[in-house]
Amino acid sequence: MTALPRLLAIMGSGETSPTMVTTHRRLLSRLGAAPVPAVLLDTPFGFQENASELTAKAAAYFHDSVGQPIEVASYRSAAASAHDIELALNRVRDARYVFAGPGSPSYALRQWQSSPLPDLLRAKLQTGGCITFASAAALTIGLVTVPVYEIYKVGEDPHWLAGLDLLAEAGLKAAVIPHYDNAEGGTHDTRFCYLGEPRLARLEAELPDDAFVLGVDEHTALILDLDEGTAEIVGRGKVTVRRHGRTIERAAGTTLAIGDLGSADGTTKARAGGDEPQGASLAQESGRPSLLAAVAEHEAAFDAALAAGDAPGAAAAILAVEEDIRSWSADTLQSDEGDRARATLRSMITRLGQVAQRGAQDPATVVGPFVDGLLASRERARTDKRFADADAVRDLLLGLGVEVNDAPDGTTWHLQSDRSAPS
Repeated sequence: MTALPRLLAIMGSGETSPTMVTTHRRLLSRLGAAPVPAVLLDTPFGFQENASELTAKAAAYFHDSVGQPIEVASYRSAAASAHDIELALNRVRDARYVFAGPGSPSYALRQWQSSPLPDLLRAKLQTGGCITFASAAALTIGLVTVPVYEIYKVGEDPHWLAGLDLLAEAGLKAAVIPHYDNAEGGTHDTRFCYLGEPRLARLEAELPDDAFVLGVDEHTALILDLDEGTAEIVGRGKVTVRRHGRTIERAAGTTLAIGDLGSADGTTKARAGGDEPQGASLAQESGRPSLLAAVAEHEAAFDAALAAGDAPGAAAAILAVEEDIRSWSADTLQSDEGDRARATLRSMITRLGQVAQRGAQDPATVVGPFVDGLLASRERARTDKRFADADAVRDLLLGLGVEVNDAPDGTTWHLQSDRSAPS
């Protein structure tokens, strides 16, 4: 049997979004014939009430988008039964591809610290296999770890926790910071995984002199091939090495030796760490590779269609937004992007209804194509068991004066102001 490659992939975010599908497929293809034995390690979000929903979403993403079934190594708590923990450890041991993502890095480390799990992951990088850690899980693999929730949400002073130090297998002494280019704060600095410049600078000063910060942008991955000794950057952003307040950036499409990752040679860009744009510029999301960027494009098309009196074009834009929400649902479950996208969708539907109500034609004739399109969207949501989305469509239609009736033989509708109108 051919030896498996030794791969460590670090994703800044977007691990279950359309932007990382190709990266997952590429990594899996290097591990043998499909389907590859793969597991989802659920510890980072094991404390959350919606842990089962997150697990199901991630499994559906791998099955439907990546084309790879993934087994769950369920290790939500160190307080679980010895049998359940051993079952999870065996699944990790047998897997060629180990994936973990969002949640809390400090919680995950507390569950793992007295278990064989860190050694199992380290052994995978020594004997063959791929570890793909993203977002919260990515924070754990360095020399030290940022307890993000405790600092950003609770207000604890910036401090490091001991990490898994899996990067030592690649000869790197670094602290991994995913979400490096985050801009969700709008008017306040949420770069560097919600730390912002002042807090990162304070933490950086506490690192050993020979260690550095390894930043990975959102929707970007750093793939370390331990056999070839190469570091490849893929996705839509960049990887940043920060030493003593100065940064070296390498863009997606770059491949270099792992040992040169922090080198200032070549076409890298070095600058002072505090020179990043701040203030209002952080609110600019047009360049962000995200659900909101896609929705913004469709909303612009919707506005143009309304201005031109192109009702089918406006309806098509609404359905495109709904499809984007569906495609990105696994990735946005952990953020507010899904809620913001749905708010845009509701606004578009409302504006379309207002235009229809101003029309001189029979109202049922005017709104009919739009209602039918939205009901088709609702039916897809019901088929996918996205009942909250289905109910939202129905409530929006009701708010616009369209009553929807479900029956065994299908769904009908009528305008509340004209109960005789056929559907």
